[in-house]
Amino acid sequence: MNILRHLALLLCLCASLSSAQQQPARSFTDAARGPTPITESTKPPVLGNAINDDVRRTRGWATQPPTIPHRVDGYQIDKNFNKCLDCHARARTETTQAIPVSATHYMDRSGRVLGQVSTRRYFCMQCHVAQENARPLVQNNFQDVDTVIQRAMQTQKANEKATKK
Repeated sequence: MNILRHLALLLCLCASLSSAQQQPARSFTDAARGPTPITESTKPPVLGNAINDDVRRTRGWATQPPTIPHRVDGYQIDKNFNKCLDCHARARTETTQAIPVSATHYMDRSGRVLGQVSTRRYFCMQCHVAQENARPLVQNNFQDVDTVIQRAMQTQKANEKATKK
């Protein structure tokens, strides 16, 4: 009985191996990379002109990191140097008129205040991004919370006036 079981398993294994060999090899692809197989390098898209107007953008939520309103091409930000701090370090903002780095960037994980920007907040472009004049990929009807509250208050006032008449 045991021999029959082993023989049946061996037969199934041989059948599956022979059917696997008959299928053509597939190249692995990723939808985000398009038709280029994963094993090949792709040519990155050409970067356009980043917005360079120094206009502060409205944030979508209270803790959203502000966007970068100027070009940052070629900024050196590594463990030895951070170009952003040339203007945004608290000691330099009076001279540069740049927005100072938030006080939260001077705190470690335990909430202790440090004398320099925390290493966990040192690489600015992990959270802060430059803006690009690009066509939106999808339609976006997003409204920030202040706009939603303001419109709700206007609607409420209009309804109150209508009920008084």
